[in-house]
Amino acid sequence: MRVLYLDIDTLRPDHMGCYGYPRNTTPNIDEICGDGIRFEQFYCADAPCLPSRAGLISGMFGIRNGAVGHGGTAADRRLTGRNRGFADISDRDNFVNIFRKAGMKTVSISTFAERHSSYWYNAGFNETYNVGQCGMESGEKVLPVALDWIDRNAKNDDWFLHVHLWDPHTPYRAPESFGNPFGDEPLDNWITQEVFDGHLKHVGPHSINEINMYDDNENPGYPRHPGSAKDLAGLKKLFDGYDTGILYTDYLIGQIINRFKDMDIYDDMSIIISSDHGENMGELGIYAEHATADYPTCRIPLIIKWSGNEARKGETNDGLYCNIDLAPTLAELMNIKPGRYWDGVSFADSIVNINNAKSTGEKNCRENLVLSQMAHVCQRSARFGDWLYIRTYHDGFHLFDDEMLFNIKDDPYEQSDLKNKFPDICAKGAKIILDWHDDMMKKNIATSMSSSTADPMWTVLQEGGPEHTKGALDGYIKRLRETGRSEGADRLEKKYKKI
Repeated sequence: MRVLYLDIDTLRPDHMGCYGYPRNTTPNIDEICGDGIRFEQFYCADAPCLPSRAGLISGMFGIRNGAVGHGGTAADRRLTGRNRGFADISDRDNFVNIFRKAGMKTVSISTFAERHSSYWYNAGFNETYNVGQCGMESGEKVLPVALDWIDRNAKNDDWFLHVHLWDPHTPYRAPESFGNPFGDEPLDNWITQEVFDGHLKHVGPHSINEINMYDDNENPGYPRHPGSAKDLAGLKKLFDGYDTGILYTDYLIGQIINRFKDMDIYDDMSIIISSDHGENMGELGIYAEHATADYPTCRIPLIIKWSGNEARKGETNDGLYCNIDLAPTLAELMNIKPGRYWDGVSFADSIVNINNAKSTGEKNCRENLVLSQMAHVCQRSARFGDWLYIRTYHDGFHLFDDEMLFNIKDDPYEQSDLKNKFPDICAKGAKIILDWHDDMMKKNIATSMSSSTADPMWTVLQEGGPEHTKGALDGYIKRLRETGRSEGADRLEKKYKKI
């Protein structure tokens, strides 16, 4: 069996053609999608980069594997502690070793482990290739390595190849020679002049005034990534940069897929396409960052083209799933015993016709899902039905309310907070989070998997808050006053300097 995993960083499904985006950003991925299944409601349980991949690899929520942030104690996965054997079961029972246990050679082309000092990510890979730019590279550095490996190995049987492409990630960095394919296309989206004018008053990092996080500085090495946008023309430049990064990634994927087709391998191989997280592009006043536990940040694409006569093709699945569900799903598909500590649930019957089932049925999908973010803010959210309920413990200097409620079906861009109108829905969301929290903590204690049973969110808060807020408050308050947002500066000062 041959399996290709295309890991596209920071990819929003609603910026892909096969998910309904009007711009032609993903023609090659769209073709693969036609040969497989598209999952509409697939999420990373923990955002952003490091926590999401910790969940994928471990098959566990961040509250259990411990890696929920981008710095401090909670940026590391927990040690198993006294129950660790000669080899750590948490590394033996990881996502990559599913393929190893199936007798396959496992290979990764990625700079993720070095970027985040997260070398647990490489556990289970027979070979790893690092182009050496810590995630700041463009795909033009990755493609030759991928094609070289394919030329040397693809005709062999039984391999799993992971190819990681960063181009949609900030700063938007598709090569200048690629041009702007969307330069003559209008920006047709939800951000009207009225909405934009409101965003100009927003307080918080990565606002339209501070796309560079806390200032509007620009790096000449990344001309597609502006430091701010003062009007809708500037906003279009930002969207063009992101969409061009997606299209450039798709262009690279097209070359990889064509190489497999030239070798007569494509039809009989399996392909998984996904991401680690999405991207805020105006939602909650945040631009060009994956900074919240909400719909645009945590919803990610999942497209699976599976090999074999029983594989489903050309279908759309609307069930609610999570990236920690991929480990048990792949294990079932490959007849591998599931990991002892996994939190995920297999949805293999949505990929192949198990026992000749004729309906997709979205079996084993979740009734609800808890989403978390601890790198830019500290938030936990409940996704259920049409609703997204968000609880904020540290607002990352955005002045969010402690509770927010959005109807994602009617308001996917999170413009209308409905918490005051639907307190009963808020209560339901809060109970989902509370029950999940208690279940996870009880599971930690019962399994004695980890050397710590503390909730890592409180570790983040105890160590000074989200990594991307540390040491920034005074300078940001000063900038707000200098740029006509003194009211916001006063509110931040009152909220964070009252003790």
